[in-house]
Amino acid sequence: MLKQINGREDTSGACVLIGRAAFPEPFYDGLQYSPPARGTWNIVHTAMLVPESHQIYICALGCLRGVVLTAAEMGAMNRFSSIAIEDHELYDGTMEDTIVQAVGEIIDNLPAMPSVFFLYPSCVHHFMGCDMEALCGRLRQIYSQARFVLCWMDPIRRQSGLTAELRTRRQLYSLLQRQEIDRQSVNIVGSNLPIQADCELAGLIENNGLTLRQLPCCRTYEEYEQMGASFLNIGQEPLAKICLADMEKRLGQKSLYLSNSFDCDEIRRNLWAAADVLTVARLDYTEAAAACEAAFAETRAIVGAMPVAIDYAAVSRPFSLAKALLRQGFNVRRIYVDVCCAEDQDDFSWIQNHYPALELYATRHAKMRRMDRHTAEPVLAIGQKAAYFTGTCHFVDMAEGGGLRDFAGLRRLLQWMVQAREQEKEAKAYISIKGWGCPSCQ
Repeated sequence: MLKQINGREDTSGACVLIGRAAFPEPFYDGLQYSPPARGTWNIVHTAMLVPESHQIYICALGCLRGVVLTAAEMGAMNRFSSIAIEDHELYDGTMEDTIVQAVGEIIDNLPAMPSVFFLYPSCVHHFMGCDMEALCGRLRQIYSQARFVLCWMDPIRRQSGLTAELRTRRQLYSLLQRQEIDRQSVNIVGSNLPIQADCELAGLIENNGLTLRQLPCCRTYEEYEQMGASFLNIGQEPLAKICLADMEKRLGQKSLYLSNSFDCDEIRRNLWAAADVLTVARLDYTEAAAACEAAFAETRAIVGAMPVAIDYAAVSRPFSLAKALLRQGFNVRRIYVDVCCAEDQDDFSWIQNHYPALELYATRHAKMRRMDRHTAEPVLAIGQKAAYFTGTCHFVDMAEGGGLRDFAGLRRLLQWMVQAREQEKEAKAYISIKGWGCPSCQ
């Protein structure tokens, strides 16, 4: 039914020219397809960032399959447990007692008490009307030596309330306690990957004698707890906003959101905003911007007119990146995105006005399952989803920004584009590896 009588694939609804697209949702969100580009992060990987933590998933066997495989593939089954729900527990009133008993068995069989248990009930507990907050309170009374944090794996609530990913990001920092504020330390929060050590933001912080703390860099629970003392939290991705708001309210820490842009002027403004909050001198960054201009020229000379495709899983602001490349003469043809983030609105409008024929493709629309994944000419893809949908052997293997930011991050990405142009690699060998086992998540 997805193929027209003339033999061509029906792309209506799954592909649109940006000149005709609506912001921020260019596609109807209905029946979904999940492409087998598996190198991106999920809630299991994210919760593993808290050192010495342990995850417990409570759901039916079908739902457990994906999260169990995630933990197994990343070699972290010693930090993962599951409680399988059986049919009778849906109607005989034993659900809560079963969870309490099963958690007790898990605790009894662990070699040592974890610093925290992340509990992940599922959709069925919403259907049953289970009071999971009360159940967590009961667990805390019985096992007073343990910490329990309630998270959820409930895709049915993706469009109502907090998504599972948003809640997980917030809950990761919920164990931090209000402390005496340390004016000499700063946190980057809400990111799965640490920012690169040579980026200008890291330099601005550390070159002024301040300590930079990031959850992905914490190796012990004590290091994680020290994040509660920092005077400032900086977020750089849309998912970080909920962390910033919660930590400011609970811990009294200042918040600063610096969207991860690819526009040199915006990068400079972000760095100046950080300098003002840190009460340190603003730097000029003229040389850094000039180095980016030179890097653009060098990269364009190698990439040439090769079509470029970008996906949202590689960078949180694909339209910002597309605009930066288009202004420098690159042949950006496609952007793979389902929903556009608010920070990208001006960039979206600019491309809409100047390059109305640029194609937007969904990644999860049902018709993408049948979409032709062979382009007429080789494509340079930025991100695994773009690589999968174009069938290219030239791609930048990165997820969630790759830890890149500022002028240094822009130059690094251009270097990766050159490598992708010059070195072919079989996409399937990379994108089939999940999460932490994938180079894009290291």
